[in-house]
Amino acid sequence: MDDLDRPNGVTESAMRRALARVRDGKTLDRSEATTLLHARGEQLERLLTYAARTRDAGLEAAGRPGIITYSRKVFIPLTRLCRDRCGYCTFATVPHRLESPYLSPDEVLEIARQGAAMGCKEALFTLGDRPEDRWKPAREWLDAHGYDDTLSYVRAMAVRVLEETGLLPHLNPGVLSWRDFQRLKPVAPSMGMMLETTATRLFTEKGGAHYGSPDKDPAVRLRVLEDAGRTNVPFTTGILIGIGENVAERADAIFEIRRTMREYGAIQEVIVQNFRAKPDTKMRNTPDAELAELAATIAVTRVVLGPKARVQAPPNLVAEEYALMLRAGIDDWGGVSPLTPDHVNPERPWPQIDELAARTAEAGFTLRERLTIYPEYVRRGEPWLDPRLNAHVAALADPRTGLAREDATPQGRPWQEPDGGFAASGRTDLHVEIDTSGRTSDRRDDFDEVYGDWDALRDRMSAPARFDADVRTALAHAERDPAGLSDDEALALLHADGPELDALTRIADDLRRDAVGDDVTYVVTRNINFTNVCYTGCRFCAFAQRRTDADAYTLSLEQVGDRVDEAWAAGATEVCMQGGIHPDLPGTAYFDLAREVKRRAPDIHLHSYSPMEVVNGVARADLSIREWLQEAKATGVDSLPGTAAEILDDDVRWVLTKGKLPADQWVEVVTTAHELGMPTTSTMMYGHVDTPAHWVAHLKLLRSIQARTGGFSEFVLLPFVHHNSPIYLAGLARPGPTVRENLAVHALARILLHGSISNIQTSWVKLGDELCTRVLQGGVNDLGGTLMEETISRMAGSDNGSFKPISSLEAIAAAAGRPARQRTTLYGEVPAERLEASRRTDGIGHFGRPTRRTLPLTNA
Repeated sequence: MDDLDRPNGVTESAMRRALARVRDGKTLDRSEATTLLHARGEQLERLLTYAARTRDAGLEAAGRPGIITYSRKVFIPLTRLCRDRCGYCTFATVPHRLESPYLSPDEVLEIARQGAAMGCKEALFTLGDRPEDRWKPAREWLDAHGYDDTLSYVRAMAVRVLEETGLLPHLNPGVLSWRDFQRLKPVAPSMGMMLETTATRLFTEKGGAHYGSPDKDPAVRLRVLEDAGRTNVPFTTGILIGIGENVAERADAIFEIRRTMREYGAIQEVIVQNFRAKPDTKMRNTPDAELAELAATIAVTRVVLGPKARVQAPPNLVAEEYALMLRAGIDDWGGVSPLTPDHVNPERPWPQIDELAARTAEAGFTLRERLTIYPEYVRRGEPWLDPRLNAHVAALADPRTGLAREDATPQGRPWQEPDGGFAASGRTDLHVEIDTSGRTSDRRDDFDEVYGDWDALRDRMSAPARFDADVRTALAHAERDPAGLSDDEALALLHADGPELDALTRIADDLRRDAVGDDVTYVVTRNINFTNVCYTGCRFCAFAQRRTDADAYTLSLEQVGDRVDEAWAAGATEVCMQGGIHPDLPGTAYFDLAREVKRRAPDIHLHSYSPMEVVNGVARADLSIREWLQEAKATGVDSLPGTAAEILDDDVRWVLTKGKLPADQWVEVVTTAHELGMPTTSTMMYGHVDTPAHWVAHLKLLRSIQARTGGFSEFVLLPFVHHNSPIYLAGLARPGPTVRENLAVHALARILLHGSISNIQTSWVKLGDELCTRVLQGGVNDLGGTLMEETISRMAGSDNGSFKPISSLEAIAAAAGRPARQRTTLYGEVPAERLEASRRTDGIGHFGRPTRRTLPLTNA
């Protein structure tokens, strides 16, 4: 029957070709994987052989040949209430069938203590998705016990399990947001959520397994997998076969998991689970997935995901076919409990661990216990393992292999904020030496892994869209109604050149004159970057270092205070303070820093903490954004820098950064700050992997925010500095914007923000003096500040220095034919005493030349 269609539509020749490609180690596409999912009989045997070979190569490379792992766990069903209505689930139930909507703390700890006594090391928290959104008793229970939501209770119970039993929590709370991951990562070494399927019709069509279940939208669940990667959380996922998906949809789910694995590296294991019909469910009459079908799916998963993947089949769902699953390419049996049942599949008891070891040995393998966090992530440590969990994991892990120590007995240990405090460490003079000896090397030595898979990122990138709008027509509209430009007209203006570019900058400069007059303003400020240790993984950032890198540093609280004293002596009216997301800083770090600044200089304006730092502080302190900002304001923060915006489009952000906050979180932070009376700046970093269309959308989003809140003091344009940027070194980003683009985007910012944000600032650090002069003639009114120390752009390769004296700023303004005026952070008048102090030091204190002339006071 060669080349004749079989009942499944797969031809013999197609099957032979697909098997040959697997045999030869070639990469499969979706159609070939779909073909192989149909393999049965002799064809299945060949497929299993190739899959097992791939698995064995991966175990050999991992340093544990012939080792099949499992985790000894207890199952903690924190709540069986759920807002979803899956057609196959017996775990979720209704309130009247439960004594209480949630297990009490005592019940949680009793299960955990019994498990610890039996040698378990994992506490698997399983629960329904956000039951308080559907069930009133759940909401009432949370309110009565003082928890804002179910995740707050999960977090609290994870901490108690760590402290009182030493078991390591693995959290399965369903769909999580980026901020949820930030909140839960400090209390759990790993988390998980089954993708199940990418078959959208099972979610959208009545009668589908996921119909009526808001958390089972495949797009939502794929976003969870991505957010796990962005936050560096070791994550378990998998597929559920036999719930109504077809074979092509099954293959698609496997490939989507592969995509997130490649891009972020956070998928620590992939479960391939077979559907088993259960009584009292909508799908009770649906046939079970056959074991041969399961074996084929495991084998295809293995060859598609490759040797580095860890692939699991639950041993209580495979009948007696242990050997078949091993031949199919699994290398893990998942969590097995000597104490608690599988609450999701209660009719299928766990095998005894001794029996599992024996059956594994019969197939020629050795069973070894692992922890809930896989060995690869144990050995990597940061950023995958939060410092607050280091001691708990180290107590149970073999430091050589990362597997569980068989002789380790879990014991409760304190869970607390890192006590690293503000001890000075590393290259604390980098702010000076960056202009002399420079950085140690152009990249970190973990360049090839810390940012994810560079090749996978290329799939996210898109070419600029063609534009057809007429530039002359757009110019006429800009002159007549600048804020009313359409997207197409604005995009056309960004492509202006020659005489049309001259006309664009003239229109922008006329609008500038109408809005703020002719003065070119600047502020005498000092930047203080209190640490450059950061594990966020921004792919554009050349500033961030690991704690062990040669250029890494952290300032002590005293050193920060000393720099404030220097700034005040130099006549500064502002300190701009930001730093890396250092995992060891205590939860009070941002507040402690603010208090120290105000203790040293009570009258200085503290412009501090980007939205990324705010959400980091929120996660550490377990507060809401509003509560955290209120506390920051009380401790001395006067305004926030609107950095961390980059481009406010997540399609760009997830190429440009790995783990920085999503665009909606940036918006929430700045709008909440505005509501609390805390002004912020707004920024845009451009000229990397973005397109002009993104610039237009970004500017219009900022205008819409300003219309609601009025809280932006200025808009700052930040051209991408490429030289040492990881994403440029990897060949994905272009070398920053051109001169023409810089002139056009500064002018367009003035036009689109006219009547909304009055102050448009350029960056002398990034553009240099000559180009700053040109943009001052095309809509810009502000030069930023003296800075005194600027390390971030200098680490990226900017060659325009790290400080700028008042005399140089005023020379730039003069070259543009404009007067210069010193301002405060919020564009007010500078007190006479501050003017006099800044003129004595040229606004940069001890930086630059050893002696410096005193400048005359001016009324300009």
